[in-house]
Amino acid sequence: MTTEPEQLEAEETSDRGGTLIDSVRMARFVASGSLRLDAVVPAAMNAEALRVLADGVESVPYGTPVSQAYAPGSFPRRLLELPRVAGALRSLVGPEPTVDHHAVHIREPRGGEAQPLHADAIIDVRPDAFDVQLMYYPQQVTLEMGGTLSVPGSHLRRTNESDTGRYQNLRGQDRLVCPAGTVVFLHHGLWHGGRRNDSDIRRYMFKIRFNPTVRQRLLWDHSDLHDPQVHAELDAHFPWYEQAAGRLERYQRVLLWRELTGDPAFDIDHWVTRVTNRPEVESA
Repeated sequence: MTTEPEQLEAEETSDRGGTLIDSVRMARFVASGSLRLDAVVPAAMNAEALRVLADGVESVPYGTPVSQAYAPGSFPRRLLELPRVAGALRSLVGPEPTVDHHAVHIREPRGGEAQPLHADAIIDVRPDAFDVQLMYYPQQVTLEMGGTLSVPGSHLRRTNESDTGRYQNLRGQDRLVCPAGTVVFLHHGLWHGGRRNDSDIRRYMFKIRFNPTVRQRLLWDHSDLHDPQVHAELDAHFPWYEQAAGRLERYQRVLLWRELTGDPAFDIDHWVTRVTNRPEVESA
């Protein structure tokens, strides 16, 4: 979760893909590992969601194309058809991704334990592709309700699923507090964990993980690809980074950004350029 709410303001809209995000926001996702859309779901749908999620959502077989996973008119289908949600999903994983799985997470009032910090992708170390997880919160989430905690910028630090479980209170971590109808997209490797619900309100969250079916290259509105802010976003520093080892995160971002844009020359402070330097001609 990003600390600052993301507002999708890109004007480009495809016929079926919704409102695409721009390059600055895509770079921010690559750096932080999340994209947040505050209050993007209308109030009437949020009220409906509380009834739907309480009853549960029927499971979907792994690998089902998203257009076939949820029946027309169903709540999940209408959620994914909202222009900003559809546009963000298309920008991140492209058209017609498949559904890996979905789940309804419920935290009872004054109940439950905090999850240990973890990444969901125990064996997923793809450097050139990623899944995304949509997390939808139909209610306002207060601090007491135990919203999802995440560590911005942790998604490219390769760990086993629960290796981070012993860590507590990392600098710069973000404990989600948000208005009703908020949707957050997470990179599959982001360290996160649900918190204990200390309020008197039952808390709901609906999660869907999506797998891309196309190469994730220039899927977003890249008309601002050369905006200086793109470079600034990709060079972001997060408080938990070690002074030296934190450079590894920038290195991994460069590699991912090269894949996403098809630009083999992109770099930040020449980190990747130095390491990939392999002269083929001997000097005289």
